[in-house]
Amino acid sequence: MTRALVAVNPNNPTGSYLKRGELADLAGLCAAHDLALISDEVFFDYALGGDADRASAVSADAFTLNGLSKALGLPQLKLGWIALGGAAAAALPRLELIADTYLSVGTPVQAALPRLLALARDVQGRIRARTRTNLDLLRDQLAGSAAHVLRLEGGWSAVLRVPRLRSEEEWALALLDAGVLVQPGYFYDFDSEAFLVVSLLTPEAVFAAGVRRLRARLQ
Repeated sequence: MTRALVAVNPNNPTGSYLKRGELADLAGLCAAHDLALISDEVFFDYALGGDADRASAVSADAFTLNGLSKALGLPQLKLGWIALGGAAAAALPRLELIADTYLSVGTPVQAALPRLLALARDVQGRIRARTRTNLDLLRDQLAGSAAHVLRLEGGWSAVLRVPRLRSEEEWALALLDAGVLVQPGYFYDFDSEAFLVVSLLTPEAVFAAGVRRLRARLQ
C-alpha cells in the first residue's frame, strides 16, 4: 500500500525545481489519497537563476527535509532536520519517539548549530558563485561540440548528453584515463544512454582544466 509520495526539489542531478502548480497538484493528490508528502529540499538554496514560480513545500502540508550537509557544505557534521507544514505537524509526537528510539544527533553539533547557521548566507553565496562560474564555462567550452549540456535550474551538478558511440561506462573510463572524473547517468537511473554527470563544486581552475580535457576526448 502506498503511504507517501516523495519529491526531490530540486532534482539531483537534473536540477529541476517543483513549480507552484506542480506542488499544488502533488498536495492535492496526497490529500485525496491520504498520503504523506515528503519533499527533499537539500539543494533548494542553490538556484542558478531567478524563477518566481519555483516552490518549496515548507508552506504546504508536507515533511520538508534539509540539513547541514548541503546547507553549509558540512556532511561530516551529520545533522539534518524535517520541517512539518500544516497537517503534517500532527506527526510530531511520533517523530520525537523515533528520534528518541534511535541514536540521536551529537551534542556538540547541536550546541554549535546557531553559530553555524549564521554562516549560511556567506557559505551558500560562495557555493552559488562557484557553481554559476563553472556552469557558464562548461556551456561556453562545450558549445559546438558533440556534447550537450542539459537545462539546469539549480543544484551542484550538470548533466551532459554525449554521443552513444560508447556506453556511459566506457565514456567514464576513457575520461578517467584523461584525469577527468565523471559519473555515468546510470548511477542516477537514467532510462537511456548516454549521459554523464559532472560536479560544479570543483575549484574553478581545476574544473576548467577538466572541461578542456573533456572536449579534447569528444573530438
